[in-house]
Amino acid sequence: MKTTCEILKEAKTIAVVGISNKPERDSGRIAIFLKERGYNVIGVNPVQKEFAGIKIYKKLTDIDQDIDIVDVFRNSNNIPDIIPDVLIKKPKVLWLQLGIRNDEAVKPVEDIGIQVVQNTCIAMEYNFCR
Repeated sequence: MKTTCEILKEAKTIAVVGISNKPERDSGRIAIFLKERGYNVIGVNPVQKEFAGIKIYKKLTDIDQDIDIVDVFRNSNNIPDIIPDVLIKKPKVLWLQLGIRNDEAVKPVEDIGIQVVQNTCIAMEYNFCR
C-alpha cells in the first residue's frame, strides 16, 4: 500500500468526479489547483462540458484514457453510484475527499486491488508532501 505522498508523486492523470464551476464548491478550486501543479485533470459531471480549461465528461466510463486517481467530491451516501464505473475504469487509486467515507461501498474496489483513500483532502496532502 502506497502512502499518499507516493500516490501523488507517481500520478499523472486525475479524474475529479463531482467537479463544479460554482465558486463556493471546493471541487472546482481543487481541480484548478491540481491542474496548476502539472496533473492532467479531467472532470466528471453530467451537466457541464468544460471548466477552466478542464474537459468534463458525463460519466467516468466516457473518459478514453487511463486514470491514476479518481478524486471524488460526492456525498458519502452517493458513493455506491460511482463504484460500478470505478470497477470498469480500474484507476490506481479511488480518493474520497475530506468528509467523504463509505467503507461498505468501497469494499469491491479494494477487493480488486485498487487502493482507496477516504476522508482526506488531496490538496492538503499535496502541500504536506512537498
